[in-house]
Amino acid sequence: MKRLMWAALALGAAAGAQAHEGMWMPQQLPLVAKDMKALGLKFDPARLSQPLGYPMGAVVSLGGCTASFVSPQGLVVTNHHCAFGSIQYNSTPQKDLLKNGFLAASLGEELPAAPGSRILVTVALTDVTDKVIDQATAALKGKARIDAIEANEKALVAACEKDVGHRCSVGAFYGGLMYQLTKQLEIRDVRLVHAPAEGVGVFGGDTDNWMWPRHTGDYSFYRAYVGPDGKPADFSKDNKPFQPQQFLKLASTPLNEGDFVAVAGYPGRTNRHRLPKEVDFAFAWDFPHRVKAMGEQLDLIKEATAGRRDAEIKLANTVAGVNNYFKNYQGQMASYAGSDILARKQAAFDEMKAWVNADAKRRATYGASLTEVDRLIAERQEITRREFLLGYATPTLIKSAGDLYEQALQRRKPDAERKAGYQDRDQLRRRQAVETVDRRFDETTEKKVVSHFLTQYLALPADQLNTAFLNALGVRAGMDAAAVTARVDVLYAGTKLTDKAERGAWLSRDAAAFEASDDTLVKAAVALHADELARENRDKELAGKLQQAYAATMQAEIDFKASRGQPVYPDANSTLRVAFGQVKGRTPGVDGTTWTAFTTLRGIVAKHTGSGEFNAPAEQLAAIKARRFDKYGVKALDSVPVNFLATLDTTGGNSGSPVLNGNGELVGLLFDGTLDAVISDWDFNDHMNRSICLDARYMLWQMKVVDKADRLLKEMNAL
Repeated sequence: MKRLMWAALALGAAAGAQAHEGMWMPQQLPLVAKDMKALGLKFDPARLSQPLGYPMGAVVSLGGCTASFVSPQGLVVTNHHCAFGSIQYNSTPQKDLLKNGFLAASLGEELPAAPGSRILVTVALTDVTDKVIDQATAALKGKARIDAIEANEKALVAACEKDVGHRCSVGAFYGGLMYQLTKQLEIRDVRLVHAPAEGVGVFGGDTDNWMWPRHTGDYSFYRAYVGPDGKPADFSKDNKPFQPQQFLKLASTPLNEGDFVAVAGYPGRTNRHRLPKEVDFAFAWDFPHRVKAMGEQLDLIKEATAGRRDAEIKLANTVAGVNNYFKNYQGQMASYAGSDILARKQAAFDEMKAWVNADAKRRATYGASLTEVDRLIAERQEITRREFLLGYATPTLIKSAGDLYEQALQRRKPDAERKAGYQDRDQLRRRQAVETVDRRFDETTEKKVVSHFLTQYLALPADQLNTAFLNALGVRAGMDAAAVTARVDVLYAGTKLTDKAERGAWLSRDAAAFEASDDTLVKAAVALHADELARENRDKELAGKLQQAYAATMQAEIDFKASRGQPVYPDANSTLRVAFGQVKGRTPGVDGTTWTAFTTLRGIVAKHTGSGEFNAPAEQLAAIKARRFDKYGVKALDSVPVNFLATLDTTGGNSGSPVLNGNGELVGLLFDGTLDAVISDWDFNDHMNRSICLDARYMLWQMKVVDKADRLLKEMNAL
């Protein structure tokens, strides 16, 4: 892999990146240094390659979202939708933080975030490819290969985590061709500091999600706390705010259209290197089935929680997450329909194969893998088709019971031999996950959703059904909806897993206790274990073969691109990346419209209806009407900018990422993309691609003029 990286770096002087495409690993930034400087970066791009320096040292992961330190006292800013789970967890019908917002008047009033919340500060990135795929592992195939890779990864993580207080992980790049060890300081005491009211933080709701023009104040604040000794610790009233080595400075100059911007964060997943067979399957089968299932799930939750505010609050986090993917997948499907994406992917793949076959040495190195990878992908896709509904039809609490039973079985082994996720390092997270269920679970809703999908599953041809699953749940092929609902009622009537204390007790019980239990859902989970283990081993056998063939295919692609002087960035995989671009509108926008680069406070007033998704707070509307813009007004806009568009290459996981100007100062927060450009996860289009960002001036205006958050503004040196 070192050969790959240095070869790519050598290309940097000869070939820049295409347009503003690319979620670059920090160590790859020399490839695009000239492009960044040409667009307006005013400091040495090498600084962005250093995870401990400014500004990268201020950028943190929340484990699914990105955030950044903005004060020397551990204050962290991220998106409202990234803190949504903690806002929801602390909400009740009597104290509805989701609706009314929250502002701690002092450190003592800051609230514990949802159990399991973490602030992860990256301190080191290390190439460990030769340690994950060592000589012995390289000779293995199938399940044995995956087992060896997992063992090597666990050994690397264990050695890394001897530095107490850190969380380490190994990420795969280029289909398993390269591996990187990420070491992060794991801050476990995370507290909610401030969140605006729903009418600001979620203004526009699902209607405006993925849309432009946008007027959403998608921001919230956490604070990182550590023990009195300055080291990570569990929540305690004696803990003190963490003092980061780096924190972002607010912009000292106004942001304008055409300005350089960069974003650093932890993008979740893209699929730009996927092979044609995978692209075709995703859009012809997988996405349509997912959209159908998610739409039904959302309708069922809405019906089951109607008129029950406590249930609505409990399911709010689930609904927000499902809604986001539901609309995203619809947008991707709409962009794909009638496009030439598959044809171009196939042509590019065929061109690469022709290059391989034109040389005997290349053919000997890559030819077999290029043939094998297609066959293995087809095998995996057939499993996905057959078992798709099984996941939706399995009750959540059976999954939880199965997970707890697996933990009891894994405890019989030495820690190093346990599956990832069941080791001693995972126990605190597991306890917190069990605790969180109490504020995220509603039995009435769960039974309605499970009954619906279980009925669908049982309507499949009998030879497609999982016999072990049918026996464990006591159901049979062809059962009608009424019979299924009755059976689900029986299953839930015979369990105590709906009780928080009972769920917690199962964390420490041994396998024999599970096997002797007469709890209906625990019994079902135990009965399913042998089949789940068999399917897991089947999947690992396939994964081992696929890893070997896919990695070789990616190496062929990299070598092919290198022969043409083209660098290759890896698909996103939740590791630290940097993207860059400009503040820029779009012509045309949608259906011939022009998208301006900025929206303003005027749009909030225009969209406000006084109810539902467009219900701005009265205090905010009064401030807008009185034109109390303070120092945040922009003369050219005759208002305060709210959101802006930028040509930043981002995806899910980048939510909350700080948007930096050419001086490395904070000018906004990345929070969304546009619906007609979400297809960029598969196929980047420089003309169409736009990221939607919260303008920091709107956030500061709302905090000062409307919410009177002077304590925080002073802390950020913003007054």
